Amino acid sequence: MKCNTLVRDVMDNPVFGDYGRLLFPVDRTIPADLTLENVGDILIWYNDINPDKTVEIVNTLGGQAVEGHVIFYDIYTDEEKAADPEKEDTGLFFFRGASGGKTAICSAGGGFVYVGAMQDSFPHALELSKQDYNAFALIYRPGSQAACEDLARAIAFLHTNAKELDIDMRDYSLWGGSAGARMAARLGTYGTEAFGEQAYPRPAAVIMQYTGLSEVTGDEPPTYCCVGTSDSIASSHTMEERVQRIRKNGTSAEIEVFDGLPHGFGLGEGTVAEG
Repeated sequence: MKCNTLVRDVMDNPVFGDYGRLLFPVDRTIPADLTLENVGDILIWYNDINPDKTVEIVNTLGGQAVEGHVIFYDIYTDEEKAADPEKEDTGLFFFRGASGGKTAICSAGGGFVYVGAMQDSFPHALELSKQDYNAFALIYRPGSQAACEDLARAIAFLHTNAKELDIDMRDYSLWGGSAGARMAARLGTYGTEAFGEQAYPRPAAVIMQYTGLSEVTGDEPPTYCCVGTSDSIASSHTMEERVQRIRKNGTSAEIEVFDGLPHGFGLGEGTVAEG
């Protein structure tokens, strides 16, 4: 697939089965003439979207599927989805790393109204897989509570199926940008038991991008944050203050503030945040 490939052709490609539609936001209208090069047109609140990375993501997942690897996992049963049809639009895309390698779970932002995975979780999961992490990108339901319940279920699913998936869930990490960062922080602080699942081990680290969360309870895991100074949605000052408060509680926390960057810069390729 190339930059001029139509998004609808990707979604309908048989290699992706019936989950090709979940590669792109199900809660956004996708024009019939939208190409991979212009996916950024439907990702509101995002900047610096790299079309080459979008193509690489689609081709990587498609190539894995052609080779016979499972690249998508449902997190809810058919019965659960029948009882709540919104759960049909959930699941985990698997970016395979090393056999038995450590695990990272990435949640995209989108204001809890859509999932901006092509900028805020797929690119991260792809790059993590290149470093031998087994990385999963979560597609979740709209709404803060439902999204956190879906992340809790994803954590439970991966713990339950770690052997079959050939992953190591010890010291797993939660990653997220914007709304996804809030999800990672809430699960890191409150645990799966606060969102309808049994208690599973907390993450060893939470990696957060550009979200103005201020709450600190004292139960936060080690935390890394980054944000741009020109972010009109997430205040860099709010994020810096939160990191300082986490540190005061004796927990490791770091923040990087990138000059001039707006909200939603993702991997930051071609910006001062690159690398």
